[in-house]
Amino acid sequence: MNGLRAALWAEVLKARRSPMPLITALGGSIAPVVGGVFMAILKDPVWARQHGLIGAKAQLAAGTADWPTFWALLAQAVAVGGLILFGLIAIWVFGREWSDRTAKDLLALPTPRSAIAGAKFIVVGVWSALIAALIFFEGLGIGAAVGLPGWSSGLMLDAARWIAVTAGLTVALVTPFAWAASAGRGYLAPVGTLFLVLVLAQIVAAAGWGVAFPWSIPALMSGIAGPATPRVGIGSYLLVVLTGVAGVIGTLVWWQCTDQT
Repeated sequence: MNGLRAALWAEVLKARRSPMPLITALGGSIAPVVGGVFMAILKDPVWARQHGLIGAKAQLAAGTADWPTFWALLAQAVAVGGLILFGLIAIWVFGREWSDRTAKDLLALPTPRSAIAGAKFIVVGVWSALIAALIFFEGLGIGAAVGLPGWSSGLMLDAARWIAVTAGLTVALVTPFAWAASAGRGYLAPVGTLFLVLVLAQIVAAAGWGVAFPWSIPALMSGIAGPATPRVGIGSYLLVVLTGVAGVIGTLVWWQCTDQT
């Protein structure tokens, strides 16, 4: 336990001294801001035309200007944008040791390697949860500033739960990128894997098989593809969990078995 605490302290210190938290926070802020602009356009098309914005396109993208639509947009942003942001967080946390040339020193420490990898996973999970919370609370403020109709505390709590579940599923799906960053010894392999997965998720979902592809499931669950998509069932959720567990186990095994060469 002492080894885990020491490793966790070191990982938090690395993150604190890096610009990555600020960069990912700014990236997470994009979705509520853009969603708020869409809602403002839909609410006042005359204002949108005066400022050179096209209300008709926003209508197609967002639907109606109310709280249920806005919360749905934020959930979809967490599912799709979160996969990119949370994936980049995992890639940075696990891949930076090779770009900074500190991996060989880290592997030589008396701290158990499982504690080092476990601390990295904890940082990834907490960091991603904070980004999801930022999206939710920023959306809360922007929606109030726009003056969206349809507000209720019950709807807000439902939205919070929905965004939390979506974020949790998305975090589970970035653990294989941690393995790719470790086994690939850097950023190139996991970033390539991340973009490959993003492309495949779009293709598989468009073909109607998204419920069988783990990285398509959070987006389908958030409703991004519309009501005509196949229903996400317990088997799909189990597939996401198994993918997350496989990523964690694979990463822990790699860290335990790798050598300094």
